[in-house]
Amino acid sequence: MSIGKKVIGLVLGLLLTGGQAQALTLDEMAALSSGDNDARIAALNKQVAKADPALLGFLQALENDQVKLVGDKPVLVDDSGAAHDPVSGKAVALPDDAEDVVNNNRMRGALDAAIAGLQLNSADVAVRKAAVEVLRDADLDPAELDMIRRAEARETNADIKDMLERIRSRLELSSPDSAVRMRAAQKLGESDRAEIKQLLADHLAEGTEKDPQVISAIKVAMLNIDNRIARYEMYGTLFTGISLGSVLLLAALGLAITYGLMGVINMAHGEMMMLGAYATYMVQHAFQSWWPGMLGAYVIVAIPFAFAVTMLVGMALERLVIRHLYGRTLETLLATWGVSLILMQLVRTIFGAQNVLVENPSWLSGGLALSSNLVLPYNRIAIIVFAALVLLLVWLLLVRTRLGLFVRAVTQNRRMASCVGVNTARVDMLAFGIGSGIAGLAGVALSQVGNVGPDLGTNYIVDSFMVVVLGGVGQLMGTVYSALGLGMLNKLLEGYTGAVLAKIIVLVLIIVVIQKRPQGLFALKGRSIDG
Repeated sequence: MSIGKKVIGLVLGLLLTGGQAQALTLDEMAALSSGDNDARIAALNKQVAKADPALLGFLQALENDQVKLVGDKPVLVDDSGAAHDPVSGKAVALPDDAEDVVNNNRMRGALDAAIAGLQLNSADVAVRKAAVEVLRDADLDPAELDMIRRAEARETNADIKDMLERIRSRLELSSPDSAVRMRAAQKLGESDRAEIKQLLADHLAEGTEKDPQVISAIKVAMLNIDNRIARYEMYGTLFTGISLGSVLLLAALGLAITYGLMGVINMAHGEMMMLGAYATYMVQHAFQSWWPGMLGAYVIVAIPFAFAVTMLVGMALERLVIRHLYGRTLETLLATWGVSLILMQLVRTIFGAQNVLVENPSWLSGGLALSSNLVLPYNRIAIIVFAALVLLLVWLLLVRTRLGLFVRAVTQNRRMASCVGVNTARVDMLAFGIGSGIAGLAGVALSQVGNVGPDLGTNYIVDSFMVVVLGGVGQLMGTVYSALGLGMLNKLLEGYTGAVLAKIIVLVLIIVVIQKRPQGLFALKGRSIDG
């Protein structure tokens, strides 16, 4: 059975079994379907006030354009063209001159509000919540106040009840009782929605409010809404700052090992992030082709895959190029810059010069709504958690494992470590590979929040070096503080100066700090020992 026939069947069932005492009559249906909008809306408000159980189905048919007029009498029509008498449910002939019921935007808005109001009677909490969200944004008629009060009185869900209370307060602003208007203004002042503030402002602008106490309450309510909106905007700025800081942290963690601990200026570090992002794209493509039903899991698989790919590339780079250039900073910088160009051109040749599409899985789409002006995207929340987990794993690797002990030993005194049996060449290769692998993990995260293209790494390489240098070369926690601090400072400044000027100010501040503390904010303590 088609969807249209199912809808018509449901409508007829409601009309025929909705209760003999309150069943819609043909004249009442005609009043809802024909005439000017004012008359139809007045008839609609009258029927909604009666809470007729048969009304919901007929209104849904009206909204779905499944009602036609034969003369001045309505008939129900399904998507196959079959017509039914709305009272008896019997099939009827549909003449060629049957007219469509015309619903303009105003009428559709009234229908939406009426349908949502009737759905407040549903036993399903999700249906009631969806209905009250429609009513919250609808232009309600004061005649619907009784319906809202009845729904509020029987509502058991605290969140829905609170929203209904605010909707009721909005309608009660037109009450002739000043005490009722006062309570309504105070309740609306608890909102965090800009449209509620505008509603209060419009109410004052109309000049109909004469009670000075109510006027004062409305002004206080508007101020409270402003403060609440500003507070949530600040929370949003802090969140985006932490989110940016987490991205910078992921980008800089690998560099903290290759540059901070090993002293290698790796200009190809950004391309390791780019390779990690493309590895994520490859895993997504494989899931789309072979396991489309499990597409939501592709990010989980991409994490170890991207780490392995970039770690192997990093180990090969250290073995073939960097090993022969230790202690020769300029040559290392030029060589790795050349490698970065080769990697970018290789990706362009394989995948093309255009960006590739990496989609968020369903569980990373959407966001957590904390207020009307603050929604925390799930992908950003996931990146913050992911950055914390990667940081923990890197710390455990460096502090709690044998390889980490060897890395720290080689960093502090390469000759002494070699004398006690540490294979420094092998440690260098593994450490560089791990640093590159962490950059690949940063690429996985970046693929979920931005474009994936051959130039992805160039957008983060400078910021990554700034984070490591500012935090203190060789200081893992310094990298953390520096990344989060720069992220939040950047976003705070953007709100006042714009993105470009904020970036310039941050760069100037970093230059000033490095001039005062060339060793960084969190320098290693102890004697200087040769590498």
